[in-house]
Amino acid sequence: MMSDGERTRTEILPTRKIYAVDLFCGAGGLTNGLTRAGIDVQLGIDVDPICEFPYTANNKAKFLLKSVEDLGANDIEKFFRKRSIRLLAGCAPCQTFSTYNQKATSEDDRWWLLLHFSRLAKELSPELITMENVPRLINHDVFKQFVKDLQGAGYCVSHCVVNCADYGVPQHRQRLVLLASRLGPIRFLTPLEFGASARTVRAVIGNLPHLTAGETHSSDPLHQAATLSETNVLRIKASQPGGTWRDWRENLIAGCHRKPTGKTYPSVYGRMCWDRPAPAITTQFFGFGNGRFGHPQQDRAISLREGAILQSFPEDYVFSRPGEPISKKSVGKLIGNAVPPVLGEVIGKSIVAHVEDSMRKRRKIQAEARQYV
Repeated sequence: MMSDGERTRTEILPTRKIYAVDLFCGAGGLTNGLTRAGIDVQLGIDVDPICEFPYTANNKAKFLLKSVEDLGANDIEKFFRKRSIRLLAGCAPCQTFSTYNQKATSEDDRWWLLLHFSRLAKELSPELITMENVPRLINHDVFKQFVKDLQGAGYCVSHCVVNCADYGVPQHRQRLVLLASRLGPIRFLTPLEFGASARTVRAVIGNLPHLTAGETHSSDPLHQAATLSETNVLRIKASQPGGTWRDWRENLIAGCHRKPTGKTYPSVYGRMCWDRPAPAITTQFFGFGNGRFGHPQQDRAISLREGAILQSFPEDYVFSRPGEPISKKSVGKLIGNAVPPVLGEVIGKSIVAHVEDSMRKRRKIQAEARQYV
């Protein structure tokens, strides 16, 4: 049975907006997507100071520089509006669980960031929670405990692994998405329900200005390509879209790939294909040797701007202050670690649809109850 306070909150939900706080907000990919879906994100929180400028410059939310380990409910609660539907969102740093990380251990502090997320959820008891991460997390006890904690606190929980390309993000990126609600069962929208259409590399970056390796475009400092060594120039010229280093002449093959242990790793030094989605954008996508990040036609790795667009950021999204030197490593980290904004939008629209459906059902029950009064 609901308490008077719970009943009062439930009765006012139909006329209230969804307000959100974004934990581990990074450069603002999730916030940007949730905002597109009509959710009012009030605050982004991250421990990395380089996130503040892109987060606040591109989004209307405020930024708090603080570790989730030091966060309390009082840091967050004041950013939720009274009598609103509250959403706690976030993507805990995922390198620990990534397929690129072969040295993850149970002693890694990042394993427990998700449990701090769980702690805050229990302290705040928001109506809605969403968490996005890498698929491998689903197999670990820390995730199972996260789900168990939410269910124990009265949440209906659902989670699924999605390929972002199915939702219109122009890259193949597998992600784990969790949705939790105290309003009732909740689910992730299908690509058809979202209205997604496939997007290719050509469709999103095919019209960007031509660059050579090491060049920065005059009108967009983010449209810059890393330099290439003489050997890598020869390698990229010998590379075909969708091919691998196995297609090269023997003298171009790197020493590490001549060894038996290296022959099983073809997914480096490759060009993207024009008419397919890109491979998953990592934090080092700007380097030709770091994956299949060669431009489909031009003899260079993709630029920082191209990587951001392939992550589904708007073409005018800014990542550094005007006039300041751009660090490829720092900006690459911001872009590669981000939740693709389009995925954030799907998450947001799934939540909005769930809330609207819950309110319709509640109004129907209330209308039926009035008939017997």
